[in-house]
Amino acid sequence: MFQRSFDAREPLEFSLKTLEAAARHPLDGLAFSLTLMAILLAHELGHYFACQYYGIDASLPYFLPFPSPIGTIGAFIRIRSPIYTRQALFDVGIAGPLAGFALLVPAMVIGIGASRILPGSGIAERGDLIFGVPAIQRFFAWIIFPHARATDILLHPVARAAWVGTLATALNLLPIGQLDGGHILYSFFGRWHKLLSRIFVLALIPLGIFYSLSWFVWAALLFFLALRHPVIYDITPLNRPRVALGLAALVIFLLTFTLVPLR
Repeated sequence: MFQRSFDAREPLEFSLKTLEAAARHPLDGLAFSLTLMAILLAHELGHYFACQYYGIDASLPYFLPFPSPIGTIGAFIRIRSPIYTRQALFDVGIAGPLAGFALLVPAMVIGIGASRILPGSGIAERGDLIFGVPAIQRFFAWIIFPHARATDILLHPVARAAWVGTLATALNLLPIGQLDGGHILYSFFGRWHKLLSRIFVLALIPLGIFYSLSWFVWAALLFFLALRHPVIYDITPLNRPRVALGLAALVIFLLTFTLVPLR
């Protein structure tokens, strides 16, 4: 339904992906940046409104611009008051990934639907930056372009912004320290959180050895900056709906995670 036909002989000038596209085509750059900011904003507002529900003092979202291939290193809110219960910690931790995921899915569908097929070009493997393909992107590409190779799809900027959203979601759901996944982990396992966080940080080292050196950077940053978690003395177990949401968070992590995000 969405497929378009193109001559494989047309020029394949596409390096540095979104950055050069933004320079040549301002509207494409705007589509990328607005989509990405909307996904990041939805993620942080999920945390913010969960904090408001529990009366937790939290700031509105801050964006962090940075001269990187995606133009930012993300967004965050600042939580100024303690969280006293496992239920509140779980809800605040999971609200962000759920809200961001709810927005990135339609962005991914719309973006892939607006993408181009360059038969036999291998366009996805060209350029200075090669982007990994998470499971959710493969799934929607297969639904929309069932007869096209993944390497022949030239992603629309909206789809590329959704890809960045999947990367941010996967990283936040790592079950480590004070990441969103770390909050969820603490909600379930409490006193085991410290040991499990260290195990998961160590698990990033083989990923760095066999797949991408960037995992060494993440392992170091998480070990030195985000491993500790504030103690919560509440021992009330989570109810069944929250257990189900915890499993949903695991599914979202598996759909958005990729072993080699960039090369």
